[in-house]
Amino acid sequence: MTVLADATLVIASFFFGAVPFGIIVSRLFFRRDLRDEGSGNIGAANALRALGKRGAAGVLILDALKGALPVIAGRALDGSTLATVAAFAAIAGHCFSPFLNFRGGKGVATNFGAVIALAWPAGGLFAAIWLAVVLVSGYSSAGSMLASVAMAPALWILDGIPGGVYGLVSALLIVFMHRTNIARLLAGTESVLPLFRPVKGRPPG
Repeated sequence: MTVLADATLVIASFFFGAVPFGIIVSRLFFRRDLRDEGSGNIGAANALRALGKRGAAGVLILDALKGALPVIAGRALDGSTLATVAAFAAIAGHCFSPFLNFRGGKGVATNFGAVIALAWPAGGLFAAIWLAVVLVSGYSSAGSMLASVAMAPALWILDGIPGGVYGLVSALLIVFMHRTNIARLLAGTESVLPLFRPVKGRPPG
């Protein structure tokens, strides 16, 4: 029964992670499709560029919950190992959503939610690294990758071996999903995140 319950949670986490909240929020509240805006990504960074701060906040919270809730459920059901497997399944679902022909986002916000649920101090470190990099460089992609990579040692210390392995594997996936951003960073053509500036054509907020 435990094996069946664990497998059910992992599968459910994948499909929960696959729900494209970025598209749902943009279509339902803004009558736009994030796939047709900016970078075409369905995550919070592109939502900030296209929808403004309120839209981005909604996408960020919903995508983060896709990582946090599987961790909470996994811990309650069978401990830290299942929690990390369920979290990775959610990120994989977000990145390769069957609802979007196995395309999707880059997994950063979903990973952030999982990290907070696994060890909240690591979540604070993630946010601090991301913010520092964005403030210095303006590049959300660089901040996302560096913060994700830093989670491997942070979670190893704070959550033990399951957390460390999760941090490493999730970082590898997130860096892989940012491969086009890496190419643009090297070419000097990466988009700057309008973190403290209003989106053109949209009211602040």
